[in-house]
Amino acid sequence: MKIAIASGKGGTGKTTIALALAQAAIGKTALLDCDVEAPNCHLFSCSDGVCEPVTVPMPVFDKKLCTGCGECAAFCQFNAVAVVGKNILLFPELCHGCGGCVKVCPTGALTESSREIGETKVAMCSYFVLIDGHLNIGQAMSPPVIRAVKERGAKNVPDLAVIDCPPGTSCPMVTAVRGADFVLLVTEPTPFGLNDLILAVETLKKLELPFGVIINRADSGDDKVKEYCRDEKIPVMMEIANRRDIAEAYSRGETLLTAAPELRGQLIMLLEKMEELIRVRTAK
Repeated sequence: MKIAIASGKGGTGKTTIALALAQAAIGKTALLDCDVEAPNCHLFSCSDGVCEPVTVPMPVFDKKLCTGCGECAAFCQFNAVAVVGKNILLFPELCHGCGGCVKVCPTGALTESSREIGETKVAMCSYFVLIDGHLNIGQAMSPPVIRAVKERGAKNVPDLAVIDCPPGTSCPMVTAVRGADFVLLVTEPTPFGLNDLILAVETLKKLELPFGVIINRADSGDDKVKEYCRDEKIPVMMEIANRRDIAEAYSRGETLLTAAPELRGQLIMLLEKMEELIRVRTAK
């Protein structure tokens, strides 16, 4: 079972929920930290692990073979290649590594190499296997690193994979949730929380992924998030109260279940409920 924990905005408690679910789960569990621009699950679990580089294809230019035909620049939809006379200018930050420019070059002036953009790491923690990714500073595109984290997670063949997704609704979030059996959207009862929850819901509807909502700090703010979920027939899977002891524990690098061990039963029931929803959907 693959459960993605996502949110329309940062700061809703997404990582807190992901860690708690991985800690409460029974069986072999992998926690995939796909928030590769700012991974922080390791701060609450374990940091030592085995690293592997993440590379993407990168064109290499041979000036002696170039005729300046411009086929490569015409093919690239991301303006990562420009032709000036018989010289080719390459912009690595814009390159998506599709290899199309290499294939259309009639003289073989472009060949393919690789460029390291980040790394993944596998660490054996007390309750789960932590697999996280780190995008190198200065790199613009995180999806290749996110895909590498998910591939390493698949190799571990866990009973449960909990995917901590990047916040928002852009390409990184879409890459992280793709292929999930169920998505939990973590939100908070504020105008910003509702606005970004709506954006996330519309994204998941287009991806045709099943989802539910967790309301964090549920006893603060207003009831508009609950009203929206009721009107849209979105299941509210769990509510977590706004508690000072949980916030203090988080600031000390402790998990939700450390501060509130009584929530373990609710989290186990949440996992069972998602498993049942997945089973019903698959049977249709």
